[in-house]
Amino acid sequence: MSLSPLTVSQYNAYIKQIFDAEELLHNIKIVGEVFGVSKSRNVLYFSLKDEGGAISCVCFVESAFASIEEGAKIVVTGSPNYYAKAGRLSFNVFKAEKFGQGALYLQFLMMKEKLEKEGLFAPENKKPIPENIKTIGVITSKEGAVIHDICSVCWRRDPSINIALYPVKVQGNKAEEEIAKAIEVLSDFDQIDVIIVARGGGSMEDLAAYNTERVARAAFACHKPLISAVGHETDFTIIDFVSDLRAPTPSAAAEILTSESSGKKAQLARIKLSFTTLLRQFLQDSTLQNLEKSFLSLAETSLRDKDYELGLLENSLSKLDPKAILKRGYAKIEQAGKVVDNAKDVVLSSKLEIFFNDGRVIAQPEEVESE
Repeated sequence: MSLSPLTVSQYNAYIKQIFDAEELLHNIKIVGEVFGVSKSRNVLYFSLKDEGGAISCVCFVESAFASIEEGAKIVVTGSPNYYAKAGRLSFNVFKAEKFGQGALYLQFLMMKEKLEKEGLFAPENKKPIPENIKTIGVITSKEGAVIHDICSVCWRRDPSINIALYPVKVQGNKAEEEIAKAIEVLSDFDQIDVIIVARGGGSMEDLAAYNTERVARAAFACHKPLISAVGHETDFTIIDFVSDLRAPTPSAAAEILTSESSGKKAQLARIKLSFTTLLRQFLQDSTLQNLEKSFLSLAETSLRDKDYELGLLENSLSKLDPKAILKRGYAKIEQAGKVVDNAKDVVLSSKLEIFFNDGRVIAQPEEVESE
């Protein structure tokens, strides 16, 4: 005899009844290491894990939030909750208490202490970030939002920036080796000005590759300035302490390494204006000086020409001067106030006035012999 198939809703409702009816599952305690913490309004979502597995948890009790930290090992009290509509099982936490630090967090503290004693975090070993950056090397996954965010911010602020991506795994098996190798390769790449090691947020387990000694020593040995931009602002990894600068997010790293192109354009405009003003002033001064020289030269030439013309005029006038003629032995004869230049015009009954260079003589006509 075959049974009729159950609908999804019927199946989920049946499973929920089983969990709700099982008294042994109510108000139980579970110990595990916290990872994947996120908050939405007044609800905290996280997971608990151990060597063999993991469970999803949700907590609505704000007084329990303080004990639920990334990497912490805690004991939670609660009951399983099967959400029938979505077919999803989670553990509803009513209470959370510290059980001691989680294994990953203890490893993080031990590695941090070891490398700090060796001087890998010392300020004197930090390289300055260059001012004029042309090419940024980025070590991250070729997929996902991180490389997109970095490129978007950089090119919005300065379109001339070059982005050189070295794609790597950012978590899981072989991620540690790939990240360290990428740092070593870009360290010796001449065209790279600065390096960003980046990935998005995650649990301490997700960020484990960035807490390894292999990656830390590669970052310390890097010849180029290195910025770590791993996780969110509240996440800290070993590479953050070794790097030359830590950025709270990948986008923030892009902001730090670029400047607004509009600002550069404004600066160039100011320089251009200053240069133009100086050039105009120089040309104006030079023009005035040239005009002055030209005017003086023209005036001098004009005066010289006028002086020459005046000399010619004076010479011409001197030739027309009656006295000059008299000086040459000639005389002027007047009778009754009129010049007499012909003997036939002399009136014998009137006296004559004869003008010489040095004076005059009066004579009677009858004494003048006419030819």
